[in-house]
Amino acid sequence: MKRTVLMTLIFAVLFGCSTIFAEGYSNKVYNWNYKPEKDNKPVGTEPHYQELLDKTGGFFIGDTSKKELYLTFDNGYENGYTEKVLDVLKEKEVPAAFFVTGHYLNDASDLIVRMVEEGHIVGNHSWHHPSLPEVGDGRLTNELNKVKEKFTELTGVKEMHYLRPPRGQFSERSLVLSEKLGYTNVFWSMAYKDWEVEKQKGGDYAYNQIMKRIHPGAIMLIHSVSSDNAEALPRVIDDAREQGYEFKSLDDLMFQKQTEGLPFDF
Repeated sequence: MKRTVLMTLIFAVLFGCSTIFAEGYSNKVYNWNYKPEKDNKPVGTEPHYQELLDKTGGFFIGDTSKKELYLTFDNGYENGYTEKVLDVLKEKEVPAAFFVTGHYLNDASDLIVRMVEEGHIVGNHSWHHPSLPEVGDGRLTNELNKVKEKFTELTGVKEMHYLRPPRGQFSERSLVLSEKLGYTNVFWSMAYKDWEVEKQKGGDYAYNQIMKRIHPGAIMLIHSVSSDNAEALPRVIDDAREQGYEFKSLDDLMFQKQTEGLPFDF
């Protein structure tokens, strides 16, 4: 109970009292990337990218001293596999975050409701999936607000805290403005080319691609349009746990980040 109350206060302070405005910030477009490492070691990113994330409260990786994994899905459209993914997550008791578009909200509303009912996070992936740095402030605001409004209409949940920038594209301006709108930008430290639905290679391929890339603190980006991912997910979860990893929620990571340095424990 104490933790829930503190989380509510943290989000209120972070997102309800922002006075930052996007005017005057650079709109140079960047494409998110990280620097791969071998032997399941944590990855890094460009120093300037890290600087921008630090300035605007975003992140791409968790605590690299802990064998914790954060499972996130990008859901631009439904391809028939998310129900299986949700079945696996429920069976294995694994939390996840699903970043959804307007298309997904309109066409898979039953799955959105199920995600919330089963304790998962639903995040914002914009309404039309544009490059956020390449649209104006008004369009960017509308893209995010429409998703949140539709999500609230479907679920009754009024808050939406996390944003995954479409296409992995961002600028200082888009990060600042989305933070002002109440979002934490969540990038990733693990991904592979899994979204080409006509070029699926089987569950074993997906399993190997994922397992060779997991690392302490990994924010895992996989796509639920992939039949390979749906097939591999049960084994990924079981074997990651056998290696000592624990699957955590983005809310756990946010709580950890915002309570670091406080003079008491939870």
